Amino acid sequence: MIDAQTAPQILEHLQKSLTVTIYGTRWIPGTPNFVAVGQHARGTGCLQVYELEATDAVVTCNIEGKSALKCCTFGAGSISAPRLAVGTFDGKLQYWDLEHTKAPLWDTQAHASIVNGIDGFGGQAYGYGPPELVTCGRDGCVRVWDVRQQDAPVAAFEPADSNSIRDCWCVAIGNSHNDDDRCVLAGYDNGDVKMFDLRVNKLRWETNVKNGVCSVHFDRKDIQMNKFVVTCLESQFHVFDARTQHPRKGFASVTQAVSTGSTVWGAHHMPQNRDLMMVAAGDGSLSLWKYQYPDQRKVKVSVQHAQQRVCSCTTCHAQYLSQHGHARIANGHSHVWHHSKCK
Repeated sequence: MIDAQTAPQILEHLQKSLTVTIYGTRWIPGTPNFVAVGQHARGTGCLQVYELEATDAVVTCNIEGKSALKCCTFGAGSISAPRLAVGTFDGKLQYWDLEHTKAPLWDTQAHASIVNGIDGFGGQAYGYGPPELVTCGRDGCVRVWDVRQQDAPVAAFEPADSNSIRDCWCVAIGNSHNDDDRCVLAGYDNGDVKMFDLRVNKLRWETNVKNGVCSVHFDRKDIQMNKFVVTCLESQFHVFDARTQHPRKGFASVTQAVSTGSTVWGAHHMPQNRDLMMVAAGDGSLSLWKYQYPDQRKVKVSVQHAQQRVCSCTTCHAQYLSQHGHARIANGHSHVWHHSKCK
């Protein structure tokens, strides 16, 4: 049980009114600055760079594009030379150097229509494997890109039935614990969650959580996968223990309902403590949750198999961004931890 007097608190540092719709934000690695992507009222794209100054966030760069921007990540760039990958409403994948913003480094057609989600890994000083991006779109496809060769994806997972295409809403990269292994999670509008193994380019595992999947997230990308979270419509999220895969039952998991009754748009694990995660809901609330492992994650019941043990989650604190309900969390890309800050 969490002691209310000693529990972590969520404090609002600043609030800023904008004239644009923001769909995604990301901290620029190694700096107190961040980017925001979205669209202007006239439908054009908006990429803004903000610098924190005391109790204000000052725009230092403002780029307007032809198409609205849906999602972004710095995951495939390095701390010394951060590169921003952006997915657009017209299906483009753009790769930006924020020091030279006249045009993106490259711009390629990634999907037939809107790019719903993006993630990246491999460009940092830690971890293994090449610098790669993964994107997903309304066309139901999941594609993996090496930023060193942008002309075509290095891997693609497309719908098996072209007559029944499900909208893929979110993706995440993980299990990058050596130069060969890497997995991609994908969540779909019908509740499907699929894990693709990039080592063999095949589907490794799949399940259905009965509600549209708004976000997926590994607790850490650079280790043998430990656990991952799946957030959904209808105020639920699911945490899966990735060390307990059973040949028939899949991964052990726990399902948690959010008391606000709103869509759970996203959940992100804290980089400094992977057992803490921030959950963002559609009513404008942020809540901090703590993951608690069972005494034994699995118990051997036969020579071939082990019985899975269920974990649990406990809420530490919740905070509304607006007491009057005007603020809304737009999607799973609109909140993220700073990798260098614990407070």
